Amino acid sequence: MTTRVAAVAVSARHNVLGGIHMVIGLFLFGVMEVLIKWQVTDYPVHQLVFFRASFGLIPCVVMVWQAGGLSSLKTRRPGEHFLRGLVGLSAMWLVFSAYETMKLADVGAILFAAPLFLTAMAGPVLGEAVGARRWTAVLVGFVGVLLIVKPGSTALQPAAMGVLGAAFLFAVAMTLMRRLGSTESAATITFFLSVLITLVSLVLIAMFGWVTPTPGDFAAMAMIGLTGGTAQLFLTQALRLGEAAVVSPLRYSSIIWSVLFGYIFWDTLPDMMVVGGLAIVISSGLYILHRETRLAIVERRRDLPDR
Repeated sequence: MTTRVAAVAVSARHNVLGGIHMVIGLFLFGVMEVLIKWQVTDYPVHQLVFFRASFGLIPCVVMVWQAGGLSSLKTRRPGEHFLRGLVGLSAMWLVFSAYETMKLADVGAILFAAPLFLTAMAGPVLGEAVGARRWTAVLVGFVGVLLIVKPGSTALQPAAMGVLGAAFLFAVAMTLMRRLGSTESAATITFFLSVLITLVSLVLIAMFGWVTPTPGDFAAMAMIGLTGGTAQLFLTQALRLGEAAVVSPLRYSSIIWSVLFGYIFWDTLPDMMVVGGLAIVISSGLYILHRETRLAIVERRRDLPDR
C-alpha cells in the first residue's frame, strides 16, 4: 500500500509540474502573438516567419540535446519531414497574416477548430475508428466555429477564413506528427521543421525583399523566435512530465492570454457571438479528449496479459 501511495504521489507531482510547464509555454506563445501583431503592420510576413523559425532553432537545440544530441537527428523519412514543414509553413503564414486585421482572441478561438479537424481525419487518414459520440462532438464543435467565423455576415473577414484554413493545416500537421512519432522524437520533428521553414523563408526574402528593421524591431522579431521556440520546449516537457489527459486540457487556457493581451494592448474584447462559439468549441474539444483518453485506457486494459 505504501508503495502504491508513493507512486500516486509521484504521479500527482509530475502532473503538477507538467501543468506548470504547459501554462508557462502557453504564456510565452501569448507573448509571441503580441510581438507578431505589433510587427506585422510594418514588416512582410515572410520576414517574420524567418525570424520565428531561425531564432526558434536556439531553444530547439536544447530539445535535441535532451533527446540524445546529433544522433537523435538521424531519420529515414526526409520526405515526410519535408511535407510536414511545408504544411507548417503554410499554416504559420496564414496565422501571421491574420494578426494584422483580427483580434488576438478571435484568431485563437478559430484555431481551436484544429482538434475537430484532427478527429474528422483520424478515420480516413490514420485508420482510427471514430464513433458516433466523437462525430457528434465534431459536428457540434463546428457549429461553434460558425458562430465565431460568422459566414454570410458583413463582419466576416477573409483573414478569418485564412485562420480556419490554418486550423485545418495544423490538423494535417498533427496527423503527420502522429505518423512520424512512431519512429522520430519530438526534437527531431521540431528541428527539421524549423530548419525547413528557415530555408524556405530565406528564399521568399530573396524573391520578395527584406525590410531593414530598426534595432528595437530587430530585437522584437528575434524575441518572436525565442519565445516561440522556448514555448515549444515547455509544451514538449509538459507532455513528457504529466499525463496527457491531465495536461492537454490546459491548452485551452491560452485564450485567457489572448483576451488579456488584446485588452491591455489594443483595448479589444471578443463579442458575444465569439464567446458563445468559443464555449461550444472548447466543450467539444474537451469531450473528444475525454473520449479518446477513456478509449485508450480500455485498449491498454485489453492488451494486459491475464493474471
